[in-house]
Order: sequence, then C-alpha cells, then structure tokens
Amino acid sequence: MQETGFSKTSRVILVAAALVIIITGMKLAATLLVPFLLSLFIAILCFPMMLELQKKGVGENVSLFLVIALVFIVGLAIAMLIGNSVDDFSKNLPAYQLRITEQWQVFIQWMANQGVVLPADYLKSNLDPKAAMKMVASILSGFGNVLANSFLIFLTVIFILLETATFSKKITAFGGEQGSDFSTVFTDKLRMYMSIKTWMSAATGMLVALWLWFLGVDYPALWGVLAFMLNYVPNIGSIIAAVPAVLLALIQVGMGTAFLVMAGYMAINIIIGNVIEPKYMGKGLGLSTLVVFLSLVFWGWVLGTAGMLLSVPLTVAVKLALDSKKESQWMGALLGSAE
Repeated sequence: MQETGFSKTSRVILVAAALVIIITGMKLAATLLVPFLLSLFIAILCFPMMLELQKKGVGENVSLFLVIALVFIVGLAIAMLIGNSVDDFSKNLPAYQLRITEQWQVFIQWMANQGVVLPADYLKSNLDPKAAMKMVASILSGFGNVLANSFLIFLTVIFILLETATFSKKITAFGGEQGSDFSTVFTDKLRMYMSIKTWMSAATGMLVALWLWFLGVDYPALWGVLAFMLNYVPNIGSIIAAVPAVLLALIQVGMGTAFLVMAGYMAINIIIGNVIEPKYMGKGLGLSTLVVFLSLVFWGWVLGTAGMLLSVPLTVAVKLALDSKKESQWMGALLGSAE
C-alpha cells in the first residue's frame, strides 16, 4: 500500500501557503482586527487592577465598573487631545512646510559658501524636508483614525473583562491541565510585559511633554502622547517620536532649541530604556533590533499605522507562545536579543 502522509517538502509548502492565506486575510480584515487587538491589550492591562480591587473586598461588578470608568476617562482624554491637536497641527502644516523649506534653502546656500555645492534637484527629490512634515501628519491622522473606533474598542474591552473569569475554565476543558498551564504562563508573562512597558512608556511620555513645555515647543502634550505610544517599539520608536518635535523646534525657535529637544529625547530614552526598564523587565522578554525593525515593517504593512503601535507587543506575544513550549523554544530564541 502507498503511504498517504505528506512528505516534509509538501508540509513546508502547505504551511507556507497557509501563512500567505492567513496574512492576506489579516490585511483585508484590518479594519475589524485592529480594534479587537487594541481591546485585547487594554483588557490585559486592566485585568490586574480588577483583581487587585477584588482582593481588597470590592465586588466583581463594582471592580469592573471602576476599571471601565478609568478606561473611559483616559481614552476620552487621549481622544480629545489627539483630535484637537491633530486638527490644529494640520491647519498650520502649510506654514510649517514653508518655513522649513526656507531654512533648508538657507542651509544649502551656507554650504555653497563653504565650497560644498549640493545638487538642488537631487536634494529636492530625495531629501525634501516637507516630506518629513507630511509623514508626521500622516502618522498623527492614522492614530486619530484608530481612536475613531473608540466606542467599539470600549465595548469589546468590557466583554473581554467579563469573560476573563471563565477563560481558564474553558482552556482546561479544551486542552486539559497542560493547556491550562500553558495559558497561565503565557498570559502572566504577557501581562507582566505589557504592564511594565505601559508604565515605562507613560513615564517617557510625561517627561517628554514636560521637557518640550519647558523649552516652549508647540503641542507638548501631543508629542508626549506620541512618545508614549511609540515607546512600545524599542529603539526605532523613540527615533520616530523625536522627529516631529525636533523639526517643530527647529522651525519655531531655532537650531539651539532643536538640539536641546534632541538631547532631551536621547537622555530620557537612555535612562528609562537602558537603565530603569531592564531592571524590572528581566531577561527573556527582549527582541533583537532586527526583529523589532522587521516586525515594525510587517505589522505596519498588514494593519496600517496601528500595526506600528502593536508590532512589538504582537511579536512579544508570539515569542512568549514559542517560549512556553519546549519544542518551539529554539524559534523563540531566534526572535530574542543576544543578552
């Protein structure tokens, strides 16, 4: 009799084809997938607070109400801040673009006076400073579009938190004790990562906003929120978050203030990202710089602007899932950092 099983090559081809189909489906369903993923991560952050309230004697319904009220207030504040600031920034964008173009022309002329002639056509097509301001506006509008689904996200968070009490029982019924142990380890590690990262990101955003307010740069709260969101993307996120604030400081005040803004971003991210965060995060949760960059490109392509924000949490979730199984730990190690 002939064997009916697939060969190793056939299985690889089938897995690759399945991945292509899944990724294509995720890209097509991004409009529905992004609010669900945001709701899931918000619920993961809120669940420890709900448990802590219940340990102190607060009833399940009351603790759920208090946590949801907190989510609503914070979400409303962020939505109003980003919405108003983005509208104001968009109105002033043409003036910002004109001023940065004028400063760019002054820099080219100064270089020419020093004997360095820069080809104007090449610079205009490849190093157009107006393109950077357009990129900033597109990123901000992308975050605004995500917040447009805030009501759907809010409702989904409520239903996820309502299901958390029975989630472990469902996993045990479906996968037995082994499945329950895997679920517990995975969710605990992911919750720890998200909680620590959120506190560190909040500290980064507050310090950035205070520093920009002290220097007199426009929209300090907006750039603080942007630094908070992009701090979930290690290394690369801090660079992306610093670009609009540095450009705006250059346009609004001058070169000296722009340099101070850049120095402030560097100091804040070095102290929090390289000194404070590793002490609490522990080993085994880091990603290599290459994986961070590739995940940013991949999830940004699949899910849009929100995919950039979710890229590292999603990749960390994949890494934790791989680390939780002995047979797949080698793949998790490939995603991790060398430390």
